[in-house]
Parts: sequence; C-alpha cells; structure tokens
Amino acid sequence: MLRSHHCGALNENHSNEEVTLAGWVQKIRNKGFIVWIDLRDRFGTTQLVFDEERTPKAVYKKSMSLGREDVIQVKGKVIERESKNPNMTTGGIEILAKELSVLNAAKTPPFTIENQTDGGDELRMQYRYLDLRRTPVRENLILRHKVTLAVRNFLSQADFIDVETPYLIKSTPEGARDFVVPSRMNGGQFYALPQSPQTFKQLLMVAGFDKYFQIVKCFRDEDLRTDRQPEFTQIDCEMAFVEQEDILMQFESMIQHLLKEIKGVTMGEFPRITFKEAMEKYGNDKPDIRFGMTFGELNSFALNKGFNVFDGQELVVGIAVPGGASMTRKEIDVWIEWVKRPQVGAKGLVWVKCNQDGSYKSTVDNFFTANDLSHWADATGAKAGDLIFVMAGNAQATRTQLSALRIGIAEQMGLRKVGEFAALWVTDFPLLEWDDETQRYHAMHHPFTSPKKEDLELLDTDPSKVMANAYDLVLNGNEIGGGSIRIHDTAMQKKMFNLLGFTEKEAQEQFGFLMNAFQYGAPPHGGIALGLDRLVAILGGSESIRDFIAFPKNNNGRDMMIDAPSTLEEAKLEELYLNSLCKDPLQQKNTI
Repeated sequence: MLRSHHCGALNENHSNEEVTLAGWVQKIRNKGFIVWIDLRDRFGTTQLVFDEERTPKAVYKKSMSLGREDVIQVKGKVIERESKNPNMTTGGIEILAKELSVLNAAKTPPFTIENQTDGGDELRMQYRYLDLRRTPVRENLILRHKVTLAVRNFLSQADFIDVETPYLIKSTPEGARDFVVPSRMNGGQFYALPQSPQTFKQLLMVAGFDKYFQIVKCFRDEDLRTDRQPEFTQIDCEMAFVEQEDILMQFESMIQHLLKEIKGVTMGEFPRITFKEAMEKYGNDKPDIRFGMTFGELNSFALNKGFNVFDGQELVVGIAVPGGASMTRKEIDVWIEWVKRPQVGAKGLVWVKCNQDGSYKSTVDNFFTANDLSHWADATGAKAGDLIFVMAGNAQATRTQLSALRIGIAEQMGLRKVGEFAALWVTDFPLLEWDDETQRYHAMHHPFTSPKKEDLELLDTDPSKVMANAYDLVLNGNEIGGGSIRIHDTAMQKKMFNLLGFTEKEAQEQFGFLMNAFQYGAPPHGGIALGLDRLVAILGGSESIRDFIAFPKNNNGRDMMIDAPSTLEEAKLEELYLNSLCKDPLQQKNTI
C-alpha cells in the first residue's frame, strides 16, 4: 500500500505516530520559512507541514515546487496543531513531513476544486473527472450508493429476486422515442434500447418468479430538462398474486425505511388522493403537500355577477397566500406579471386582501360585495391577514397556471423546505386519454395497465370514463414512481390494443410474445418503477438529478467530456448497412 492511513482517519490519538499518506494537493500556503499543504483524498483532508528547521532540506525545497492537484505521497509524524480547526475531522493534528514523493504532477485545473467552484456547468461537465473530486459532488454519489444498497437489502429481505433483463430489445410504437441500435449480423434491422423492462418483468411473473426487482438503466430519446436524462436508472419491481393495496403497502414501507435509514426521518402513513382530487385541489397530479394553499373553486360565488373577466368562463378558482395581505401593491404586481410570462401563460390575476379587521380590499370591489368575498375566503381557507389570488378560464389550463403560481409563491416564501419530506399516493387515473392530433386514444400509463373491474363494461360504451388500476408515488412535489396492476388475460390485452388503434396484425407483430405467454397460465400481477436518480436527488435536497449521476449528459443529450454522440466513419456505416446516410446531418434534414 502507498499509504498507512487515509486523509480523514487521523486525530490526536495518533500523536507521535509515523504515518504515510497519499492524495491530491488541495491548498498550498507558503510563508517563506514554513509551507502548509492540505492533502485530500476521498475520505477527507489532512494538513501537512514542511518546516525549514524540522523538515529535511531537500524535502522542504521540493514542497515549494508543488502545485494544486499534484498527486503526492508523504511520510511523517503526527503532531498536534497549534491552531486547531474544529470544522475538520483531522483539525486537531498535522503531519510533520520527513519524506515527499510526487506520484504524478498535474496541470493547473481549469476551475477550482472547492466546495464553491468558479467553474460553469458546461466547463465542469467537460472536465467531469475533476468536478467529481469536489466534496459536494462526491458526497452526492456516496448518497446514491447508500440509497442503492439500502434498496437492495430491503427488497432482498422481502424475498425479491434481482434479475437482469436484456438491453437489446425490440422497438415498440408506444411511449417515448427509442434509441435504436443497428445490427451487423442482421443487415437493415435494429434493436432498441429499453425505455423500461416492462414486458420482461411481466414474463418473469408468468415464469413463476413471484417477486422481481432490478436497478436498471433505461433510455429515452427525448427532449431534455434539468430533471431529465437520456439514460436514467429505475428501481424496477413486479409482484405476482397481489392486488393494488399489497403493492402500495410494500413500497410505502420501503420509502419509510429509506427515509429512516438515510435521513433519520420517521414518516407515518402516506395520504392517498385520487387523480381527480389532485387536479381539483392542486392543479397537477404530483402535488407538493408540505404546505397548504389548496385550490378553492369559486364558480358559485363569482359567475354571473356582471364581471366580464369571469362571466362565461369554465372555471374560477383561487388560493389563499398565508400572510399575503401585507404585500404592497408593487409586490402584488410582480406576481401579476409573473403569471403573464409565456412559461405560465395566464392573462392576469384578481386579488383580495383579507384585512385583520374582517374587511376586504380587492381589485373587484365594484362587482362583488363583502359577502361575496367572504364566500371566496371560505372556499380558499383564507384567514385574516391572508391574500387571495384568483384566476379564470378553461378548467385544465387555469388549474395548471394556478399550480405554477402556487409553487412559485411557496418557493419565495420558503415553504418548500429542504430536509422536510411529504409523500402521498395518487390513484384512480383515467385508463386512456384522447389525442386530438392523432384522433385516437393513448394509454395514460402504458398499454399493459389493467382497467378497474367496475369499469369493464365502459370499455365498449365510453372508454374515456374507464379508470385504471394505476398509482403514482409522489415525494415533495415530484413523481418518484408509478405503477399499476397489469392485464394478465390475452382477450383483455387484445381489447386494449384495439382501443389504442392497433390492428390485430400490428398487435401480434409487436406484442405477440406477451399475449402468447398469457395463454400458459399468467398469474394476476402488478408492479412499480421508481426513478432512482430523482429519489436520490430529493433525499439530497435537490430537484435536479444531474449532480447525482457520475457522468451526466447536458440539455442537448451530449456528453461534453467524451464528445458523444459522434459520427461514424464510412466503413462502419457500410458494415452496418447504413452507408446511405448523408455525411452532413443538416443536409439530410433539408432534403426530408
């Protein structure tokens, strides 16, 4: 070994011991007669001292030539520091150096390897191996390791079996866009990378494995945001001979275990609301319930009062901002302009101040009486000192806009607290949603989701009203998982494909293997997939997943470090039967 201890191991108990350390030079402080160096490895930082009087002259001279991020080995004695640093685990000691070896000299890095760095996102991604040396990023990945280990242990103890499923599979028409892989051995044919192991885990249930899990890479060739990556990791699970309640209890227990194990947080039973309730109360199907400001519908008290902005609209709805009556007119105007941004798309806001004396002041005093406004306050849960914001318009669009406002206000007021956790289940999703562009139904979750038994007759008469045996798990306003009870009957699966616009031939070509398997004794089964990247990010106090992935892509899906994706040389294109591709992608685009 090139070291006797790591850089986070030593303290006063090791005084006078001869030790050997190795790592990277973090900081250098040269006082002319004495040189202090902070030596860093994965485990921590230890201060080295090179003294003109106590250190061998050759070693002392060599220390003066060191640069940041040089890889060195130091031998010396542990001594007590005169000026101790309580913020460091090794802050009570330092190493009086006797020997120094430069294992590898380093160029000056393009940004500082510090907790607070001067490197921008693109630069840090280009030199990701340097960014990973920074303590916050390293700790993010250690957190990911701990979560992954806790999940494996929990599921293994619950009799789940870890089974690997293929990465080279078949492209399917449902879901997001596939990444495709050309086959050299089968010219002109392509594999697809899995968006999820969905059909394979169902086949494992047919095979009798009973409980399956896999921490698995998935791939989607879609436009990206900060919380999306083209390759991401799922905690993928499936169970046989279960009902919805069994799955909810199993994975509620797992999240409770993770929060206790990783964060020391004890969480009680998760609330449950239907999709309809979530949309009506919060304007979206992944509500953050760490704070209030639930929606209050005002149609009964706001329509047909002679106020043209409201009259004739499908929905009038409001929220109560706690303590908001103290806002100045200028502060209120900021929020009015905020909702008019293209990202939100609202036309404006109506506001009502609930004064401490029980009176009301609003922008619509000429149209609504104090009695009317008191009904608004009751509907939104507003109290004295609160401010009511009201929107009107198309129901779906207005709820979405008010939901954005609710989150925006909560962010500004500090109501979305890091370290505070609130989870819930959202259930009873519609099975299908109509797409006006394609003039057909799409599966809201995926085409293998079972309809609720009580709605089976509606499949033939009014498919839009059929509810799915589906559920989402939401944590701090982020969907971290979703699943369903699956169809396990060939006839029902054929009917579902028919509703989705598949011909019998198309269904057989795409999913015949699954429907054939159902004929050989498929058990009732269901499952869930949780986004590991997002779960870890939330546990780490962030909603962006990028810093919790070792080598992420940027918003254009590019790896800035290795410069991927890239073009292929012509010989490889020919070998893969792709030599008809234009050399210039822009030229190809223009000719389509």
